[in-house]
Amino acid sequence: MSERISVLVVDDHAVVRGGLRLFLLAFPDLNLVGEAAGGQEALQFCAVQCPDVVLMDLMMPGMSGVEATRAIRRACPHTQVIALTSFLDTQLVQDVLEAGAVGYMLKSAQAAELAEAIRAAKSGKTTLSSEATTTLIQQKGATPLHQELTEREWEVYRLLLEGKTNAEIAAVLVVGVSTVKYHVSRVLSKLGVNSRAEAIAYGVQHHLVGQNSADHGVY
Repeated sequence: MSERISVLVVDDHAVVRGGLRLFLLAFPDLNLVGEAAGGQEALQFCAVQCPDVVLMDLMMPGMSGVEATRAIRRACPHTQVIALTSFLDTQLVQDVLEAGAVGYMLKSAQAAELAEAIRAAKSGKTTLSSEATTTLIQQKGATPLHQELTEREWEVYRLLLEGKTNAEIAAVLVVGVSTVKYHVSRVLSKLGVNSRAEAIAYGVQHHLVGQNSADHGVY
């Protein structure tokens, strides 16, 4: 068996933490390494041990989930954060993704869906609930912003939609990582989004995954 994925659960409700504890026990590849009742406690835990993935509640007293996400990502760049909440608010989704979260899931998600989101997060890949994707795109409007991408920007975006990292994109296109970072920045700017997660949500909503540039008028 490959190395288990270490997970920290952060929620101010003991009942929720207990439920997530039982959920994690059902998947042999997921390993609960800690629990925290708030953002500050989670940050203190990560200062000692950086887990692979943090399941982060957003609405907590004291340090909010958004603030904790930003602080944890600074302290532990290799730790990925999935927002796990009961709230679906456009601003909240945007804020936590901008803070560095790689996923946004509702607590009503099925266990298998959440497990897959954790596995994807470990690889740095984004998972958004369908509800979060919809609310993000509704906020952005219906203008086909992707048609403003150049051919090279589209190539980078297409690979980003496949979940590839900057290094992997650079290898495919035979360019430097710094060049890829520049094009990713341009793609995010043209799409009017602030993170790779939002860019992926845009691509899903506009059915761009698996398509080539000719299908969508990119020039």
